[in-house]
Order: sequence, then C-alpha cells, then structure tokens
Amino acid sequence: MLYTVIKKNSYQDSINLMLLTNSINTLAGITKCSIMMGTDANKDILKNSGLFTPEGETATPSDMIIVLEATDESVIEKVLSATEVFLNDLAVKSKKEKTQSVTSLDAALAEMPDANLALFSIPGEYAAGEIEKALDKGMNVFSFSDNIALEEEVRLKRKAHEKGLLLMGPDCGTGIISSIPIAFTNVVRPGNIGIVGASGTGIQEVTTIIDRLGGGVVHAIGTGGRDLSEEVNGITVRDAILGLEYHDATDVIVVISKPPAPKVRDEIVELLHSLSKPVVAIFLGEKPEGHEGNVYLAHTLEETAMIAVDLANNRPVKANYLETATFEPTTTLPMHKTVKGLYSGGTLAAEAGMLIAEALGLGKLIKQEGYILNANGYEVIDLGDDIYTQGKPHPMIDPEVRIKKIKEYASDENTGVILLDCVHGYGSHPDMAGALRDVIKESKETAKRAGRDLYFVATVCGTQSDPQDYGAAIKTLRECGVLVEESNAKAVRLALKLKGIVCKESDKYVTERKAAKKALPKLSESVMDLLHSKPRIINIGLGSFTESILAYGGSAVQYTWKPAAGGNKKMIKLLQLLSNREELEAANSQVVEQLKNSQPFLMDVVPAKSVVEVLNGKVLLHAGPPIEFKDMTGPMQGSCIGAVLFEGWAADEVQARCLLEKGEVKFMPCHHANAVGPMGGITSGNMPVLVVENKLDGSVAYCIMNEGIGKVLRFGAYSEEVITRLHWMKDTLGPVLSKALKRKEGGLNLNVVIAKAITMGDEFHQRNIAATLNFLKEITPLITELTIDEKEKYSVIKFLADTDQFFLNIMMAAGKSMVDCARKIKSGTVVTTMARNGREFGVRISGMGDEWFTAPANTPNGLYFTGYSESDANPDIGDSAITETVGVGGMAMIAAPGVTRFVGAGGFDDALQVSNEMDEICIANNSNWSIPTWDFKGACLGIDARKVVETGITPLINTGIAHKNAGVGQIGAGTVRAPLACFEKALSAYAKKLGLEVE
Repeated sequence: MLYTVIKKNSYQDSINLMLLTNSINTLAGITKCSIMMGTDANKDILKNSGLFTPEGETATPSDMIIVLEATDESVIEKVLSATEVFLNDLAVKSKKEKTQSVTSLDAALAEMPDANLALFSIPGEYAAGEIEKALDKGMNVFSFSDNIALEEEVRLKRKAHEKGLLLMGPDCGTGIISSIPIAFTNVVRPGNIGIVGASGTGIQEVTTIIDRLGGGVVHAIGTGGRDLSEEVNGITVRDAILGLEYHDATDVIVVISKPPAPKVRDEIVELLHSLSKPVVAIFLGEKPEGHEGNVYLAHTLEETAMIAVDLANNRPVKANYLETATFEPTTTLPMHKTVKGLYSGGTLAAEAGMLIAEALGLGKLIKQEGYILNANGYEVIDLGDDIYTQGKPHPMIDPEVRIKKIKEYASDENTGVILLDCVHGYGSHPDMAGALRDVIKESKETAKRAGRDLYFVATVCGTQSDPQDYGAAIKTLRECGVLVEESNAKAVRLALKLKGIVCKESDKYVTERKAAKKALPKLSESVMDLLHSKPRIINIGLGSFTESILAYGGSAVQYTWKPAAGGNKKMIKLLQLLSNREELEAANSQVVEQLKNSQPFLMDVVPAKSVVEVLNGKVLLHAGPPIEFKDMTGPMQGSCIGAVLFEGWAADEVQARCLLEKGEVKFMPCHHANAVGPMGGITSGNMPVLVVENKLDGSVAYCIMNEGIGKVLRFGAYSEEVITRLHWMKDTLGPVLSKALKRKEGGLNLNVVIAKAITMGDEFHQRNIAATLNFLKEITPLITELTIDEKEKYSVIKFLADTDQFFLNIMMAAGKSMVDCARKIKSGTVVTTMARNGREFGVRISGMGDEWFTAPANTPNGLYFTGYSESDANPDIGDSAITETVGVGGMAMIAAPGVTRFVGAGGFDDALQVSNEMDEICIANNSNWSIPTWDFKGACLGIDARKVVETGITPLINTGIAHKNAGVGQIGAGTVRAPLACFEKALSAYAKKLGLEVE
C-alpha cells in the first residue's frame, strides 16, 4: 500500500534527497520509497514510477513529498524519524564547516563583496533566472545545474559575453580554477597546462592522466556539453581560450570536445591557430591524420594528456603515443562474444564507443535512450544520461543502476567483456570499486559455473590526492578479477584485444601553417581577475561543493538556496518583470526615506470622536481589514459588546449583542480613520486616544490607550471591571495625560524615547518596559506640576508604573503616523500596512494606496497560560503589526533577546537569526533606532513585498494570543507569520497596474 507524507516548506537539494531515499530504502518493511520536492516534474516522475497519490497533488515545489510503499502503516513513523536524523546530520555537518551560510544572493554578496564566481547546483527549472541575477551582479558563473532550455543557454551566454563574463555550463560537472577543484572534480597538482572542455569526464580523464604523468593543471574551464553546438556557437569555449592565451602562467592550452558542429569546430580551430601558445585539441569522433603549426590534434583523451605533458616540459611531440595494454591475453574470445560498456562518464563512454566502432567498422555513434553504441551486439551505455538519472542519483554517486546492468549483461551468454569506469573525485561515491566488488565476483562465478569466459576490464579515473584511495580502488578491482588499465583508451584496446582485435594508431607529423595569425580581441577585466587569482565563490545549492574549495585555498559563502516564490512559476516571472526597474527602485527608496525621516511626536490625548468624525454616531472602529460583526471571531465580538456597554448603547450583554446582530452599529477599520487599535482594535467615540503627529509632513495618527493586563477589552473581555476601567481611562487617565502633554512644548519626541529604549532591550511589541519607563520619566514631572487632585495624580502615575506595555499603543500611533506619511508616495512595493481582524491578515503596499490584499490569518505559536492550549486560540488579530511594519516588534527580535523564550523563539541565537532573516526582506535599516546587540545596526526598515515573495520569508510578528471565545481574554503570547498569499496578491495587482501581466 502507498503512504504519502507532505513536509510543508521543507526544501532540500535533490542530491540530498536522493541520498536520503537510498538510505530509507534500506529500512526493513519498506518495499519502495521515493523522496522528492513537490515540483511538477517530480510529480510526473512519481506518476511514471507508480508512486503518485492524490495527497501528492497538493504539494508545492517548496514541500517535500515522502511516498512509501509498505505493507504496514506503522513503518511511517520509523521513516519520518530516520528522515529527521538524516537531515539533522546534514545540518550538523554544515555547522562544522567554516563556510558562512546565507539565504539570499544579496546577503552572500554582503558577506563577500568581491565574489567573482557563482557556483550553481540548483534544479534546472529555476536555474536560468538565478544565473541571470548573478550575471547582472557582475559575477562569472559555473553552472552544475542542467535541464536549462537551449534557447536560454544561448541568451545567457550572449549576455555573459557582452558583460565580459564567463558562463561555464549549464551541465558543467567539473572544473579547476587557479588549481581549486570545483564541483565533481579531481585533485590535480598545479602546473602550467590550461584546459577548456565541453566535456566533464573528458576533463577528468585528461587532468588525472596529466597528474599521473607528473604534469600539472592551473585551469580546467568546463563549458557545458552544448557549447560547440551550432546554436550556442562556442561562446564560452572562445572566451575561455582567450582567457588562457592571456594567462601568463598557462604555457600549454588543451581543448576537449564531444563531437562539435562542423562549422563551429572549424572556427575554433581557426582561433587556435591565431594563439601564441601551443594547443592540443581533441574533437571526439575524429581520427586526425596530422598536426598543423602549433595545433596538435589528438585521437584519444590519453593521447591528449601525453602530448600536453610533453609540450609543457618542452619535449618534442612524438609521432605516435599508442601504448600497449598491460595484460596480454593468451586466448581470444569466440566471434559471437561481444563487448558491453557501462559508463558513469558520458565522454568516457563516447570514447569507448568511438574506438570500438572504428575497430569493427560499426559506423557513427548514436545518442539514443542512453546508448552511445548499439550495433551487432556491441553496446556502450552512458548511465549518466537523463533516462537513467531522472529522479535518481548520478551513477558516479550511486552504483544501483550499474549493478542491475552488470547482472543483466553477465547473464547474457553472448557477453564476453564488460567495460567499466570508476570515476573518483569530490562528489563521487567514496568507494565505487568496493560497491561493485560483490556483483563482479558473483557475475564471474556464475559465468564460470556455466562454462563461459566473462572478462571485466576497467579504468580508475583519479589521482593519489583524491578523497578516494586511488591505489586501494585498483587493488579492490584486481582482487575480484578485473583487468585494470591506466586509461580508458587502454581499457578499450584491451577489451578488443580479448576479441583478437589489435588497435593501431597511424603516425602523425606536424605540417607548417602558412596562413597569417589573426588579431585577438582583448580580455575583460572580470575574466582576467578570475583566472589570475584564487576564486571567490558564492556556492548556490549543494553545500558539499564548498569542501574542495576551502580545502585547497579558495574562499566561499554558502547560499542555502530554495526556489523563489516557493516555486510558483507565475510569481517567478512576475518578479523578473519587477526586478531592476529604475523607477520602481527610486519609488521604494523614496518611501523608505519618508519612513526613516519621520518625526513622530506625542501631542495629546483626546476623545476619539473629537478627531474621528465618523465616531459621532453608532460607529465602531476595528482592527485589520474590513469585516462585519457576523464574520468577526469571538474576541472581536466580545470587544464590540464591551464598547456598546461602555458607550451606554445597551444596558446588558443580551441587548448589546442584539443591537450588533441587527446591524444598528456600523463598522470601519481603524486604518481608514488614521487610527490603529491593538488586538480587536475596537474604538468608540468616548474612548480617549493618543494623538501622534509626524512633523515631517503633518500626518496625524490615533490609538486607544493600553488598559494593562488581565481581563481587558482588547482581548474580548467585557465584564464590569473592564467597563469600569474604561470609564476611569475616559474620565481620569485621558484628561490628566492631555493636560500634562500640553505642558510639553511641541510634544514628546518619540524618536528619542524609541532610540533610548531599543538600546535597553525593548522591541516595542512584546517588550515595552524600557520605553514605558522612559515615558514615565518624561511625563511624571509634568503630571506633578498639574493643579489637580493628588489622588488623581497618584492613580495615573501608579497605573503607568504598573502597565509595562503602556508604550505599545504610543508606538502603534507613531508607526501609523510614519506609514501614513510614506503612503503619500503612490508607487513602489514597500509594505505600508499589516493588520489582522481575527479572520484575515491584510497588507497594503505603497504602489496600491488604500487597497487591501488579504489571506486567512494564521494562529500564533507560543506559550500558553496554565489550562489553555492551541486549540483554545483565536487566529491572529490586531493592528499592532504596525510595529513590524515600521521595523520593530518581531523584526527587531535581536533588540530584546529576553523576549524570545516568552514567545517560544528560544534564545539569543534564535533572536539573532530572526532579525537577520527579517533583514533579508527589507530595503534598508533605520539608523535612528540603532541596536547594540546587532553590532549597532539600525532596525529593519521598508519591507519589500518583492523580497517577501521571492524568498518566501514572511514577516514574523510578536503577538498576544486571545481565546477564540468572547469574554475570556488573553491566554498566552507568541509569534505568528504573515501569510505569503497577501504579498503575492499585492504584487500581482501592482504588476497589473504597471501593465505587466503574466499568464
């Protein structure tokens, strides 16, 4: 039976998931398991493999799909536990590395501003857009990522060329830059040979032979296998060749290619003849008859390496480099016995196919369903072809496919020789020879019992310095009866010799080149820098690729990538349309400057109806986007009942509810009346409101005052003590504060209070004690000077001293005055409002004015008072997210690490992580509010809806938790995430406004 588990927003690299899948498939009770990200392509793979279920259809590209075929449902827990252990182990390993890890390209560049190479190993369906970003940032690119459309490769390579950058790839499996091994590559000694290769394992074979011959390589620039196609026209090959020509430490240039387009091949050779340095070139599939000028044309990869080493050592080039095989067979196999090649390296397979086809007259090579050669029983398969690797690890990593094929071929009585490669290097299996040992032994014994001769011939592509043990691999293979040769070409010649076929090579001589050399274009500074220094790499994707970079003296920042916009293709295209638009960037900068330059002053406390005209009737203001009483959740309805009782519109709860349900009370969002309100946000005409003026432009904002803790109206309580307190606030607290503030000429400068308090541990949403005390310090002398009853003075000062959160409401009004000032700029993607009404979370952005974009509000995570749990909690509610909108609250968690445990975040490191994460979705930092615990960096400022959608990082909000039923009140405190859908809707609407539509 099939079981499906969806792990939401749990992105992992595909290679990690392939390794995890292999690990899970070894568990007892598992018939079959597949673990993939929920992309459309992966869903198709699951369908084709019979592992797709209706539950899997719900997964997004950011979700991990775990599909199990098992007889017992109890195995699910075992699998989930093993998955957690595996992924935690990856996390532990990454923490032990010295690499700095970030989650955006901008953050990576902040860590390494002089980065000159972006290394990509992310899914191909997302790679083109990410590569373009790196090119736009002025970085050369090494793209291990494949499955990029040919037309995209052409476009990106042309762009790279125009910018004076190298785009290596896509599907560039290996490279060496300034002797630093990159991706799936071998450790080769440094030297004076530079290589350009439109072939991954071709580079590996040539460089490892050079190493074993005592030579060395300074650069091996991979270009991707399609670079010499007619469409791509050798863009990277040409630029890389020029790079090596101008690289002083390169004395010999090597060019390696799978069969190229004839026209492109001829143009490349013409370029090679214009170089000042000797060149060795191999175009697989060709059998050159001689050399011309300074261009030496090789037939095999082995010959390529040998000529290069001779040239590098100023030795004359020999006429013939053919070497005999180590093993001399005493008998030959019958005519009907054939050779089968099972290769993990595509170029090695192509070379084997070429040599066999030439020796037997089997015609040209093919590329069909993984076959390189399939004629007269002779077969050579590239097991790295997409047909074998789709949804599975590459055969260099995982021996499973090859083991199955060995068994299949060994059971065929017509098979005489099985050819194998064993490719070492970073990223490859730690002991491929050991992994193949048992199946080789078993196959040979089975053939022997059947009275058949079955030979295995192999080559180990590697060096003594590789992570794997080169000598041990050869020993392992020989101990199980494999004939091991030093090169792939020798291995193929031995396989044919076992058939009685002797390969020969004609002598080649150098003829003079009479044509004049052509002038070469200049090399860009970016490529010069890349080739003349140790690479400074941003590694985007597979974390293990940093291992070889760091081990050999390179520097790297790990960008822990996940799909932009959660993999939503429409949003990704929309983001591309909204990126790098000068007018948009200028508008966003203006909005942020308005926020930063704001000057909020607390001016007064007045009855709400005196400043909000609409409150002179039976009207209540509420928190969040628009909502009617019937749709309100329990706590907001409770607040409405309390307000009706406070205003005297009803005598008791029953009458109040009846009045509300009949629609005799009208509602309006606080935000529509220049106001904000905490939790339910219910504001009525006789409630006193704080008046804050932004003196930058005169914007005025209002907020009711904080009632303290316990049973309070804002959390939906409406008992007699609640109403009594509200009347005291109306009759005493409000008037006393109003009189006191009038004695403060020009009002109270809130920027000063905030700046002081943020250095004292406040974040202004959950923790306001320092700001409240600073406010108390400012207001108390003013109160004591008033000619009012001493008991009133005492009661007000005592209330302020007891109400740690009093400043929250002042901060909210300050935030509202700031965003209303900034909202006057009617363009851009800066978030200008975040608010919740208990059902919906709503945002507004600068470019869309007053329009709300909503999604269902999430329920907070956090700590609950005794007797309550998450099942009692109401979805998030209140306008207090105005604090996060202006960069404090959860955005400034690092300012108040003491809060983190109360809201369930954990500790200082967690607080730092939260603020660093929030910084990634903001445009700037507010230098007015400097945070000592953040190395005095200013609080986050200017949430950019584009960055939210692109990263999938939504603002974290510190919040109180209200009981879902009216009248109960607060039951805990915690944090909540804004829903991503709000920001997606806002961006879509803004793009449409700009005339940018995406299907």
